[in-house]
Amino acid sequence: MKFISFTHEGSAGSGVLRDEKVYPLTGDLLSHIASGDTQPALTGAAIPLSSVQLTAPLLNPPRIFGIGLNYREHAAESKMKVQDVPTVFLKLSQSLCGDGDDVLLPSDATQPDYEAELAVVIGRGGHRIAEADWQQHVFGYTILNDISARGVQLATTQWTLGKSFPTFTPLGPTIVTADEVPDPHALYIRLTLQGEVMQEANTRDLIFRIPALIAYLSSITPLMPGDIISTGTPPGVGLGRTPQRWLLPDEEMVIEIEKLGTLRNRTRAV
Repeated sequence: MKFISFTHEGSAGSGVLRDEKVYPLTGDLLSHIASGDTQPALTGAAIPLSSVQLTAPLLNPPRIFGIGLNYREHAAESKMKVQDVPTVFLKLSQSLCGDGDDVLLPSDATQPDYEAELAVVIGRGGHRIAEADWQQHVFGYTILNDISARGVQLATTQWTLGKSFPTFTPLGPTIVTADEVPDPHALYIRLTLQGEVMQEANTRDLIFRIPALIAYLSSITPLMPGDIISTGTPPGVGLGRTPQRWLLPDEEMVIEIEKLGTLRNRTRAV
């Protein structure tokens, strides 16, 4: 099942996407996730997908956990050491935007960079979740572009603000439920910039896999329904290139992840 959030005729809503039609939910998507219901409560008539404007599929996640340096080649290109435990930072929910939205590049967001990532949406929350039980706590998967202002991010050891400018977390276009992704550790992932392939890998190369991430995070803070865990980016980011390649205004980023679809965003100077 695929879930989206959208605006239509001036109103915001969430729904199930099926056969190019949107079937609206009675409440928002976070409420559905938190309910634990396997079948969504729908209301009203179906809406053609062509008549809605997509937003981030989950607009109000409790938290967005980012995982750094989770592909060995990316850690090497970043000249950073892989730690014995996951490298975790937060992205603020105010940085979310959806498929087709512009990524805004203000002048103080120096050295802006792209990062294609597989993101996990938590369904059932929990504290001290065992690795063996991880699948019981996953609602679904989506695509996240972890846009990073490297000049801000790397000015200190704390990464959150450099990754949380408005529109710096494109998400979507849908959340695909876990039953449609039998193995999230075998997904092809690719990012193109202006049509040029910049990142290309497979999630089998993750250092800390999803069971380990869920167990580690929940050992410290109870996970909540709707929490997002972005699992890290493969090699090929602008930071690691010679010469370094920063995002410029009016460039299109396209991320494809197998079984999850395509996330497109264009940059715009502000």
